[in-house]
Amino acid sequence: MRMGMRFTERMAGTWRTADGCREQPIGFDMHADIPSVLHPLGSVSGHLAGTLAAGGLAQQAEATGTIELSPVEHRRIRYTIDFRSDDGTLLHLDGWKSIDWLRPVSTWTTLPATITASGGSVVGTATLRFRLRDLPAFAARMRATPWTDDVLALQEPRWKGRPGRLDVWYETFTDPVTGTGFWLHHELVAPSGPPRRPGAPSSGGDGAYLHGWAAAFPPDSPPTWARYGPHPLGLRQAPAAGAPRVEPGARSGEAGPLRWDLRFEDHSRPLHTVPAAAWRRELLPAAHVVFAPCATFHGTVVVGDRTVAVTDAPGAAARIYGHGNAERWAWLHADLGGGDVLEVVAAVPRRPGLRRLAPVTMVQLRQGGRDWPAHPLLAAPLMRCRIGLPGWTVSGRIGGRRLHVRVEQPAEHCVTVPYADPDGSPATCTNTERANAHVLLERRQAGRWLPDGEWRLKGTAHAEVGSRP
Repeated sequence: MRMGMRFTERMAGTWRTADGCREQPIGFDMHADIPSVLHPLGSVSGHLAGTLAAGGLAQQAEATGTIELSPVEHRRIRYTIDFRSDDGTLLHLDGWKSIDWLRPVSTWTTLPATITASGGSVVGTATLRFRLRDLPAFAARMRATPWTDDVLALQEPRWKGRPGRLDVWYETFTDPVTGTGFWLHHELVAPSGPPRRPGAPSSGGDGAYLHGWAAAFPPDSPPTWARYGPHPLGLRQAPAAGAPRVEPGARSGEAGPLRWDLRFEDHSRPLHTVPAAAWRRELLPAAHVVFAPCATFHGTVVVGDRTVAVTDAPGAAARIYGHGNAERWAWLHADLGGGDVLEVVAAVPRRPGLRRLAPVTMVQLRQGGRDWPAHPLLAAPLMRCRIGLPGWTVSGRIGGRRLHVRVEQPAEHCVTVPYADPDGSPATCTNTERANAHVLLERRQAGRWLPDGEWRLKGTAHAEVGSRP
């Protein structure tokens, strides 16, 4: 297990235009995620996400960047932050605290920086300071975090030969040029049945097989989808020749009139809709993890006689592992822009005696680099999901924040796909990668509910509703 650090830093000061004629306030609120603890004599780097405001440039801009902590080796703490001005210009702030151990207070709290435009021209210079009165709050929010989410490990098969298991990989993304949404779904199914007798011959898969499907959702015509497989697993659980390839950061294959050859990457950390321990230790009947919640896809997808060249397509890649599908379920992936993302998984357990319960609704909203709620499984009883078609909703209040989500799945942009559990029980899902979603986050202040974030997605949300016949 690797330990990292997470903290929030607020700095404020002034910036002056390059001609030196005007001075205005500047400040930022940044959440830092650092994947390792600082070695006393070494250096570590991490990711920054938050907001930046600069008078005359940006009122409250979303900002991302990096932080380098090297107080001994390089005697500096460097910040590089990208943000857009109110007129849409991409700007870059670059600065560092020059550490002098004989003057620790002033050098650890003062950040000189330069602001440049994307072409390299200097817009101005800034001096920001960390206020010592903010130190208690800064220390209270700093925490060590275990980094066990090795993204490569999260993509590896979970199945170890036990019957009655379902191992799923799926990817969804939207081509920014054509507006076409895509869905790739891959399953390793180990049917339920009596265990093999000790010493009995084995084909390696003991009846397990790979299958899946692909779907394309163009904005101006009906969606297309097709299955592939089943492909029996061979010796040592190797996939059969001709089966689509599911490899770290890459997907290729074909299903009916669809062919795909894709690569994807994501530098953000995984998003757990259930606790990470539930994924690692199989503590629940099924577990879900979005190992690439802000992925960008590149490559080609062929749909019949039409080829879509995919470049910088936003989407996500996720995993499911467990005993099978839920009794009923709803799912939403909403890319909110700027690294913000909302993931919703609501499901009614299939276990006898639990099938008439309300959906267990797990929500993860990543906003400004922070995930809310902190414990989605513990927060699930406070969330309500009304599953239905063509629309469904999620709402709930946790502490001083509340969330309202409305999802619309237009019938003309949906596909209906029959499923089968490892025990053979049938299920059906209605999926679209061109859903509409309205997300409203509110915060309670001074006895009133005030907006804390609002997003409207038109044809770019990814959603699904599942049911039993």
